[in-house]
Amino acid sequence: MAQHTQTPSPTSAQPPAPRSGSLRAWVMAVIAGAAIVTAGAFTTVPGLLVTPLHEQYAWDRGEIALAASVNMVLFGVTAPFAAALMDRAGIRRVAAGAMLLIAAGALLTQWMATSWQLVAYWGVLIGLGSGCLTMTFAAQITGRWFERRRGLVTGALSASSHLGQLLFLPLLAWAVDRNGWRPPVVTLALAALTVAALVWLFLRDHPADIGAKPYGGERFVPKPAPAEGAARRTVKVLFTAARTGTFWLLAGMFVICGASTNGIMWSNWVPAAHDHGMHATVAASLLSLIGIFSALGAVASGWLTDRFDPRRLLTVYFTVRALTLLALPLLFASTVRPTMVVFAVVYGLVDVATVPPVIALCQRAYGDDGPIVFGWANSAHQLGAGVSAFLGATARDLFGSYDVVWMGLSAICLVAALLALVVRAPRRISAAA
Repeated sequence: MAQHTQTPSPTSAQPPAPRSGSLRAWVMAVIAGAAIVTAGAFTTVPGLLVTPLHEQYAWDRGEIALAASVNMVLFGVTAPFAAALMDRAGIRRVAAGAMLLIAAGALLTQWMATSWQLVAYWGVLIGLGSGCLTMTFAAQITGRWFERRRGLVTGALSASSHLGQLLFLPLLAWAVDRNGWRPPVVTLALAALTVAALVWLFLRDHPADIGAKPYGGERFVPKPAPAEGAARRTVKVLFTAARTGTFWLLAGMFVICGASTNGIMWSNWVPAAHDHGMHATVAASLLSLIGIFSALGAVASGWLTDRFDPRRLLTVYFTVRALTLLALPLLFASTVRPTMVVFAVVYGLVDVATVPPVIALCQRAYGDDGPIVFGWANSAHQLGAGVSAFLGATARDLFGSYDVVWMGLSAICLVAALLALVVRAPRRISAAA
């Protein structure tokens, strides 16, 4: 009897073809942005608390600034370990846990009585939690979910941190002025709890979790196995990268970047404006205006990074920042003048604009280790920020003015502009090599 080969019908069971991850990739970016927005809202709060805490507890400004400094340093040190931990435990678990840690730190401040508790709650707990939601978090999302538009998405997520300041800062300043510092802090804690729930319910670690391809990808990418030894890998990546001059140049630039942006601004801007007779709410609104243009500048910088040499972009950004800081002592007044608005716009545009070019250089030079390398560079950024926050407040106590601080930061920004010119991307290396 003749045998006939049966041709499988189109309806036969077959593995489903990978779906396009276009829409879901953007959903992941939005959820990640929400987490970064909320964490970013906590970065400017210490600046609003300086005067209320000084008046309520008679703590020195340096004691209060110490909590902000510890926060910034831990924020940076945590970032590279968080990137490796996300490879081990998953992005969703780490991000949700970080939001819970932030909420706990904010709530515990309601019962503090000594300055060391402010350091423990705001400095340590919120520093550790927010350190998991830095641009290394953004780099993980873009690296896994996007093949195309990475620079644009990185810029948008970079802007999210400052969007948090834009959304919350003026309202927080008004609330602190009207109701004291406790109710606004509780409100932020509740916002962190809400975002933690959203992250847990909707964020996914990898396109393969939903059977999709990365945005712009031509093929399905299997989900990598959980990385063993997250902490060991993080340290190994550091030692590998540290053998290249590129890493030290990027880290050096980011020390200066942190010192001249969030380090000085988020902890000392409101007190500096107050020295010139400006109301705290008005000063916070100016800082919010800076946040608006920081967001726009970060997105624009991501678009430019997809098209131009990142090193040249960094040189331009640091030079412009140096000029704005040099002019700042001449612009402060008891009221907002047009020149101060111009400062806020120009300074804001180059504030976070440095992030997409540095992420791009890390990815080009260090491949899959790029997010962790950027995490270490970001640690340098936060080290500079922490030192600047403390020394800025200390300089104010010593000299009675912030003028020397602005001029010193302007000078070191010119140094960073020169460092960017000599960056050379090494042959791509990996810690696994």
